Amino acid sequence: MKYLTLAAGVLGASAAWAETPELTVYTYDSFVTEWGPGPAIEEGFEAECGCDLKFVGMGDGAALLARLKLEGARSDADIVLGLDTSLVAAAKETELFAPSGLQADYDLPITWEDEVFVPYDWGYFAFVHGADLSAPAPTDFKALAESDLKIVIQDPRSSTPGLGLLMWVKAAYGDEAPDVWAGLADNVVTVTKGWSEAYGLFLEGEADMVLSYTTSPAYHLIAEEDDSKTAALFDEGHYMQIEVAGKLAGSDQPDLADRFLQYLVSDAAQSVLPTTNWMYPAVTPEGGLPEGFEGMIQPGKALLVPNGDVPALREEALDEWLTALSR
Repeated sequence: MKYLTLAAGVLGASAAWAETPELTVYTYDSFVTEWGPGPAIEEGFEAECGCDLKFVGMGDGAALLARLKLEGARSDADIVLGLDTSLVAAAKETELFAPSGLQADYDLPITWEDEVFVPYDWGYFAFVHGADLSAPAPTDFKALAESDLKIVIQDPRSSTPGLGLLMWVKAAYGDEAPDVWAGLADNVVTVTKGWSEAYGLFLEGEADMVLSYTTSPAYHLIAEEDDSKTAALFDEGHYMQIEVAGKLAGSDQPDLADRFLQYLVSDAAQSVLPTTNWMYPAVTPEGGLPEGFEGMIQPGKALLVPNGDVPALREEALDEWLTALSR
């Protein structure tokens, strides 16, 4: 009887586990770190979905799309979270994504009308530096190029900030972009695959400045009570990034995927993002932004290449970037 009871218990537990639906979300590495938003969002969504939410880190945003293209319709992913406005057109070309049909009262700097991708946070790219900078902070790319300041940037082929930097220079300087990159080449200490590696090198003192976000100093201010980090304000404007998530057309959990996207723009998830992903939320939380965000620099001009123009411009800008940095 003892063994029968034990066997019944084991079978019951196995059946319950088998009935628990699993939702697989591909995302970038920093999202799933212990200090990123992944753990809190996983806990919050699982508390209401009766499911097992599985985040899978796949490097940085551009690498995430490359992995998805490789897997194609055979991908295990139900959701891809971590693409951005520079990758939306390329992602749609794969025909792997399904419309979300989600409507939300977004607080974005632009009107969001895309029916496939759901925005969850946004920000402006910027070069972050310490208060002990050896020279005056540059106020544009040309001043940065003329300085002896050393910078760490990310590879545009694997990283959304890296691709954003290409679009930033192109949007600000157009046909002058090759000359700007030629001037910047000797400022670049190294190019990393993703944001995490670049920011880590900056914190270790390997460079004076790092390509990051205008909101990155909020992390040091709020989490570390350190006000020694700031972002350089560029007169030509700052390039905007809106991060998005999308549902895979081949998902075997389409309803659960829809519930996750809805949760992602809920107050519960949006209130987590400012102090874990250190970006502006797509929907301002009921409690507002955390204290400290009001001190972040505010770009005088927002730059953004239309999504549909990015793929063609990317090839031109990437060639200019590779030519300059290979000399």
